[in-house]
Amino acid sequence: MAEQDTSRDFTSNIGRIYLVYTGGFAAFVLFLAALEQFGVSNQVIGYLFVFFTLAIYAGIGILSRTMQVGEYYVAGRRVPAVYNGMATASDWMSGASFVGMAGTLYVLGYDGLAFVIGWTGGYVLVAVLVAPYLRKFGAYTIPDFLGARYGGHMARTIGILILFCCSFTYVTAQIYATGIIASRFLGMSFELAVFVGLLGILVCSMLGGMRAVTWTQVAQYIVLIVAYLVPVILLAQMTTGVPVPQVMYGEILQEITALETSLVEKGLARASEITPHLQPYSSYDMLNFFALVLCLMVGTASLPHILMRYFTTPSVKDARRSVGWSLLFIFFLYFTAPAYAAFAKLEIYQNVIGAPLEELPKWIYTYGQIGLVKICGIEATTLEAVRAACLAKGDTTGILSFSDFSINRDVIVIATPEIAGLPYVVAGLVAAGGLAAALSTADGLLLAIANALSHDIYYRMVDPKASTKRRLIIARIMLVGVAGLAAWVASTKPSDILSMVAWAFSLAAAGFFPALVLGIWWKRASAAGAIAGMVSGFGLTLFYLIATQYGGMTPWLGIQNISAGIFGMPLGFAVTWAVSLMTAPPSPKTEAMIEAIRVPKGGTYMDK
Repeated sequence: MAEQDTSRDFTSNIGRIYLVYTGGFAAFVLFLAALEQFGVSNQVIGYLFVFFTLAIYAGIGILSRTMQVGEYYVAGRRVPAVYNGMATASDWMSGASFVGMAGTLYVLGYDGLAFVIGWTGGYVLVAVLVAPYLRKFGAYTIPDFLGARYGGHMARTIGILILFCCSFTYVTAQIYATGIIASRFLGMSFELAVFVGLLGILVCSMLGGMRAVTWTQVAQYIVLIVAYLVPVILLAQMTTGVPVPQVMYGEILQEITALETSLVEKGLARASEITPHLQPYSSYDMLNFFALVLCLMVGTASLPHILMRYFTTPSVKDARRSVGWSLLFIFFLYFTAPAYAAFAKLEIYQNVIGAPLEELPKWIYTYGQIGLVKICGIEATTLEAVRAACLAKGDTTGILSFSDFSINRDVIVIATPEIAGLPYVVAGLVAAGGLAAALSTADGLLLAIANALSHDIYYRMVDPKASTKRRLIIARIMLVGVAGLAAWVASTKPSDILSMVAWAFSLAAAGFFPALVLGIWWKRASAAGAIAGMVSGFGLTLFYLIATQYGGMTPWLGIQNISAGIFGMPLGFAVTWAVSLMTAPPSPKTEAMIEAIRVPKGGTYMDK
């Protein structure tokens, strides 16, 4: 009871608490900026940024610890809409968005907008088709809803398997992002940095579950959005004299186009090597572009760690409002990402391509030493190594050409402050923001997996009489186990962040979306139909991903595997529909439940 009173006191004072937190964070950044002016080393500033922010998140996690099931799984369903929207945005804007989005736009140009369109458009589906109705139902997890809607343990079990596959793929990408950031700013190996990041993730989520994760994610959103906006605002001011990058974006694109032409004219690049930044359908043809948009939209409305966030609001009305707030907070980053990519590309075209090897900036070797920048086909570790590699290729000019320079797309955001020559404190701020983005999403994903394993398998299927204490102990053990496995996989550096995340979206879209939408909007959807639809849709998508990525299979219709859900999702709908019509309809009790969750007013269905 005392724990509930403390939680209510926190919620009633939340605005004041986070206002103080924001002011304190701003003061901390200014303090580090002063230390830099007094000659404190970059390494010390990097350590202070990383460890101070981790300490804050850990403190919130420890203070939010709980031994109540409702608090652990759904934060007591007392999170106000605006703060749930902020937490959802933080949960959503993962390492893929913060670290990978601008990098992908840097590489793909126009075609990278598919990610922006798909991910933001998906929230329309969340608000209209799914989130309010799951909140009215009152489940703790997505498999919990599937088990109740379709009866028995089969639908629940398949839901757990799908949740694990798509969430594990996603969380591995987030831990990979923490490894990139920590290895750069803590001066340790990538493999060790992955496990250091893991400790930060576990402290935030293990003790307090969803309650701890929610309030940590609000704090992380404040850090990540400030960290994302500050460097590009400074770049806009330096380059154009107007500190509004979103407005000056068009002018920068014109300069990039002129520089692309200039590089060809000067013999620093061949026309075939450069993909014009503004040219549509150069990396993805039109079919692949819109297939990717569709998969990302539907995947957004199907990802368990996102839908779980709407279980925490006080009412159905608040859940719907929370989606709107989520979109607003996400908009701030996504509206800026294209400008971020453009300013970064402008800096590299102006100050790196065409520069003598002896005059290459220091940041190239900093990131080359951790394998993220290559020159003349080798990792740019030292000037001597670079010069020897370029000579071996027959380049005797000593001038860096376009084709001889390669930068990992996932490092664009992290490296841009150094690329542009901004104070190191800005680079440290960006690192703290990237870490916040990756940690917040990893927390949500690990919680989704652990909750499904502990609640849906252990409590619902193994020991329904388990005490609250035992249930929460099992949840924490599951959390640590899954986190350790994900960190080990991330340490092997599998693929790039954005591709890994896109696979998760396709798996969720094909596995969950038909069963959720038809389960809410079509009373005739039967258990056999949903099970067959989930298995067939998810199975086809997984097969396509593996066969095209590792088996050498020729893509069907030329569809890249990043959009594999385009095949699995329609199959899931078709199979669910056909099998449902061939099997017995749901019981009158189930139909009454469907009617009840469509009515916005009234209490949570499961509490009745």
